Amino acid sequence: MKSNLCSLLLCLPLLFACQSNQNLHVNQASLPSDLYLDHQYLSLEPIHIETEHEIFALDDGMRAMVKDKLSNHLTTQQKARVLLDHLFNEENIALSYDGSANVTAQEAYHSKLANCMSLTILAYALADEAGMNISFQDVDVPEYWVRNGEYSLLTGHVNLLVGESEEVDKRVVWGKRNIRIDFDPFVAKKSFPSHTIEKHTLLAMFYNNKGAEEMLNKNYPLAYQYLKKATITDEKFSSAWGNLGVLYKLSGYYPMAERAYSHAISLNRDNLTSLGNLALLLNKQERYNEAKPIEDFIHKVRVKNPYYHALLGNEAFFNKSYKQAVQHYKKAIHLDDEQHEFYFGLAKAYYKQDKLALSKKAMKKAVTLVKTTDTQKQYIAKLNFLKDQQTISH
Repeated sequence: MKSNLCSLLLCLPLLFACQSNQNLHVNQASLPSDLYLDHQYLSLEPIHIETEHEIFALDDGMRAMVKDKLSNHLTTQQKARVLLDHLFNEENIALSYDGSANVTAQEAYHSKLANCMSLTILAYALADEAGMNISFQDVDVPEYWVRNGEYSLLTGHVNLLVGESEEVDKRVVWGKRNIRIDFDPFVAKKSFPSHTIEKHTLLAMFYNNKGAEEMLNKNYPLAYQYLKKATITDEKFSSAWGNLGVLYKLSGYYPMAERAYSHAISLNRDNLTSLGNLALLLNKQERYNEAKPIEDFIHKVRVKNPYYHALLGNEAFFNKSYKQAVQHYKKAIHLDDEQHEFYFGLAKAYYKQDKLALSKKAMKKAVTLVKTTDTQKQYIAKLNFLKDQQTISH
């Protein structure tokens, strides 16, 4: 069984294709107003969708912190460094990364948990209160998926840029006079290109995240309201229309799913996720001749992306095709041998085939490559388990 791909903007790498798909045939997109199914997603309980004010609002304690630590006599760079210190220093908030923390500024501040979206929201709210010169950045990082049950989630990355100039059009985005507030040092280290996005687009991303999250929770009425809010907030945000298509497919509304996918693709011809989901839908309806050229195009674009082969490995593993999973993980490692996730996947696939020595070898490599302490501890525990298993089998 192939999985759906939901486009979810988390604090993990994301990339797009740079190859044209203009020769692909995709049915004509519908008007946005024709793509809603309000009557199919009624809820017995009242539904509350966070407003823009609620998402960015500060409470009295947060405002007091800004007044105390980010005083007007500081330069913009000094304020930015103080803000970074307050967000991440152990003696202050000490924010921790949580990929599922799609939360408001106040929720992130008090829970001390955030992903890159909620970190950006929190940092923006505090910096705006301090009168700092700030902008939202959408980072163009490699296409990357995380597995959640039967779904593969395409992830994205956003952060906040603090610049000294008061004139936005004079900022040097990658210049030394700008400070980037971000969870992921890998993004800054690699200097991936980025582009400024408006506040309403970031809000649409927030609602899209919440909608994808509720879709995974199978709370379809709430997922629908979040995704509809995303498409209304920024009607050109392709990913939200694509996720609306996923929701319609899961609900059995295939014609509407196809129309939503087509509209998402019309907004962004390089939206491979919606193209892939359209192909899955066409195959499900036995429209193989329509699906095949789409699948071929996607494979051609992604074939040199190691994360794509890891995705195929994850799908094969989920479908219990462990030999195929090994082949895909090995291909991913051949393209990039520095990603611990690839070796972890390989270790799991070997273990399922009772190849304990090979599993242990791959697990050892994963341990040496992983950078985060919590994940390293998990890997070490699994490695010790494999050592015990190997001892017993001998």
